[in-house]
Amino acid sequence: MKLYSLSVLYKGSTKANLLKAAFTTITHTSSSQELVVAAHKSSGFIVCVFLSLLEYLCHVYVRNDNLGAVVIADNEYPSRVCFTLLDKVLDEFSRQVSSIDWPSGSPATVQYTALDSHLARYQNPREADAMTKVQAELDETKIILHSTMESLLERGEKLDDLVQKSEHLGNQSKAFYKTARKQNSCCEIM
Repeated sequence: MKLYSLSVLYKGSTKANLLKAAFTTITHTSSSQELVVAAHKSSGFIVCVFLSLLEYLCHVYVRNDNLGAVVIADNEYPSRVCFTLLDKVLDEFSRQVSSIDWPSGSPATVQYTALDSHLARYQNPREADAMTKVQAELDETKIILHSTMESLLERGEKLDDLVQKSEHLGNQSKAFYKTARKQNSCCEIM
């Protein structure tokens, strides 16, 4: 699971204006910006676009104030965590950068430095997101519980085998006792 890109944009009337971006291993190209513009058609909606040739998911969130964010992740990265990150970034960005600067801002002029740290922090969704962390812990607990139950069942089967063997041995010892008693009673008469 990996995040590749995190961007903040302002949706203008004809195109999206890139305000800030952070990248890991893929580079920002004009074709990816065109994809973002196409995804920003409806304000206030959340969009997931599958980039089939590259096997990435592009998660887009545009608020009613036309401020939007895009995260590109691999197919395995949880969508819920992506949208949590997008919402957090947009809230933080709108508190730190004045809305007056959004329409005309650029990556060089916008003073917002948290994208790189968010991108780094969210590389591991289990550590960055509390719900994912709890779910992972629950999954691990469930696996441990299943293995414990299986071992208990195996022990139960072994105990059942031991009880059966014990009963069989008890029956054999009773038969031996009766036979020995008969044999001893024959010897006492003489």
